[in-house]
Amino acid sequence: MGNSKKNVMSFPKEVQKRIGDELQLIQFGGMPNDAKPFKGVGRGVFEIAVRYDKEAYCCVQAVLLGKKIYVLHAFQKKSKKGIQTPKQDIETIKRRYREAKELAKDED
Repeated sequence: MGNSKKNVMSFPKEVQKRIGDELQLIQFGGMPNDAKPFKGVGRGVFEIAVRYDKEAYCCVQAVLLGKKIYVLHAFQKKSKKGIQTPKQDIETIKRRYREAKELAKDED
C-alpha cells in the first residue's frame, strides 16, 4: 500500500532480504518467529521488526484480509521515545488498514 514497496527497497540489502523472506513465509501460511501483533489497529495486523547496524526497520502488514497480504507501511524506526512507534507512522498504518479492508471487500 502507498509507498511501502519503495521504502523497503531503500532499506539495506540484508534487511530487504529478511523482510522479503518473512513475507514469503506468511504468504505460504507460516508466521515468522519475529513477527508480532501490531496492537491498536485491527485484527490480523503484524509487525516485522529487523535490527541492523544499530538501526531498526519495520514492516507492518495485514494478513487476515481476503486472499492477499497487504503491506500497510514500511519505515525506518527513529523514535525519540524508546521503542514507541511514532504517531505519524501509526496514523499511516491505520489509514492504510481501512483502505485495505475496502480493497479486500472487492475480492469476494
